[in-house]
Amino acid sequence: MKHAWFLAAVAGALAVPSIASARQVTLETQMKDYGGDGAYVAIYLADRTGRYQKTLWAAAPKAKYWRHLSDWYRATGGTAKVDGISGASVGAGKTLRVTVELADTLLDAGYEIHIDTAVEKMKENPSEVVVPLTSAGAAKPVPGRGYVKSFRYTL
Repeated sequence: MKHAWFLAAVAGALAVPSIASARQVTLETQMKDYGGDGAYVAIYLADRTGRYQKTLWAAAPKAKYWRHLSDWYRATGGTAKVDGISGASVGAGKTLRVTVELADTLLDAGYEIHIDTAVEKMKENPSEVVVPLTSAGAAKPVPGRGYVKSFRYTL
């Protein structure tokens, strides 16, 4: 009995790190040369039903403009928490490259990365990019349908 208890305790201790393991994922969003001001960009994660899970990065320093990133804004209920995961808007023709930490359990589990974009006095693009978060999709560029020339993530 003592031996079984010891083995169960060791197995549990070894399992905990694998449950909590995460990996560094680099998100690279290359913008088109669209000829306007800097773009606001929200990159966020949704589950297989399309329900918002978390913001990965927001290139949107002024909250008063977040409503123009409409799918993201609606999904967060207008109360996004972006402390430590936000930065300046992204200029035309520039590349936004950020590294985030994602739990291994999210990979190949039906999650999607969404990107909303907006440019002042120009069109808004809710869910401009939607890409499954899979190991097979890593490093493969995906075109946007608005200001994003291409998006890719690397594991």
